[in-house]
Amino acid sequence: MINKVLIANRGEIAVRILRACRDLGIKTVAVHSTADADAMHVRLADESVCVGPPQPRESYLNIPAIISAACVSGADAIHPGFGFLSENSVFAHMVKEHGLVFIGPKADHIAMMGDKIMAKKTFARLGLPMVFGSDGALNNIDKATKMADEIGYPVLIKAACGGGGRGMKIAQSRQNFAEAYETARHEAGIAFGNDQVYLEKYLSNPRHIEFQIISDEFGNAIHLGERDCSMQRRNQKIWEETLSLVITPEFREKFGQKIARAMGELGYVGVGTLEFLYENGQLYFIEMNTRIQVEHPITEMITGIDIVREQILVAGGNRLSLSQDDVMFRGHAIECRINAENSDTFLPSAGTVTNYHCPGGPGIRVDSALYDGSKVPPYYDSLIAKLIVQANDREQCLARLRRALGEYVIEGVDTLIPLHQNLADDPDVISGKFDIHFLERKITGKT
Repeated sequence: MINKVLIANRGEIAVRILRACRDLGIKTVAVHSTADADAMHVRLADESVCVGPPQPRESYLNIPAIISAACVSGADAIHPGFGFLSENSVFAHMVKEHGLVFIGPKADHIAMMGDKIMAKKTFARLGLPMVFGSDGALNNIDKATKMADEIGYPVLIKAACGGGGRGMKIAQSRQNFAEAYETARHEAGIAFGNDQVYLEKYLSNPRHIEFQIISDEFGNAIHLGERDCSMQRRNQKIWEETLSLVITPEFREKFGQKIARAMGELGYVGVGTLEFLYENGQLYFIEMNTRIQVEHPITEMITGIDIVREQILVAGGNRLSLSQDDVMFRGHAIECRINAENSDTFLPSAGTVTNYHCPGGPGIRVDSALYDGSKVPPYYDSLIAKLIVQANDREQCLARLRRALGEYVIEGVDTLIPLHQNLADDPDVISGKFDIHFLERKITGKT
């Protein structure tokens, strides 16, 4: 049984985890950098430990400091949240080696899914459909060019390790393949310390669909339906919805069961998300995230299931508290990521929040660590809040979203609220006619 959790993260996800722990009667320890000494997660936790200066590598990515903080505070488990160390298999292994519970999957599974080539091979063996591409990394330009010719242009060059759109380039033809290939390898090497890349057929107008799963150490695995994360800028999600407009109930049930069986066969323990591209009625596996997702609240809103609570209980050796038959989907939900960025230029904005008022009313949820006078440091990800809206159907959900965006006040820093207001009124968004390229086309004015 877990009695005290150290939360190895910051911002809204640290507050989200803290609340789940409190509901379970579990004590919490917040870690923080010197820049976050007055942050909300520090104020709300039972204890706090400073783990270093503002730079992430010296604080939130400082494995020895974080494990030391857990040991000194008497924590018996560590929750990594998302980002930072959440998908670091070395960290997960070290947590276990120090006699602590890592609230996440086994280190071997994190390593396996962190290698996208290995992940694809694993799920292909377990029966999931794949985008046509190379069987492994291509570290020779001649072999890569030959494979690209075989796949057919356009092709997508992707980093074998990592994500977030870094180390990812499109080659529209043989003429620009070599440049795109070398650029992708260079970016991958800088971002992930590994310049291996592989190739996939580039799908022209796909949607980005992901399935949420939870499984325990007793072989029980369930899915919580899918999320449509097609609204992206530079491969970064901005707006997410559930349930998807393109997935039928019959397809959801059949495909979800296939995924759950695969996770059971794999022996996966914890929460995770399998990501797919959807085009012409087919889903194609692209990667798995072995952590809680930023967009998990919309799934919670339509299922009534506290995913973080289940994650903590499963990590503590408990069986899943529900079966697949217990999972019911109610209405529609949308999440808007409120980043501290300018809505026109997308430049990050740091500063002090001088006025803060979050929206309310039926079906409205805000996950944030902001308050009047809180600081938005320049050192971390720009996500500062998530506006989540749920209603009986998508039309009502969009109406509530417009109201909530109109009520939301964040002054002192720029935010993406104006962008989301624009999207909520866009005819193509209202009709559901969008794919992963929609937002980029809208921003650039291209059709």
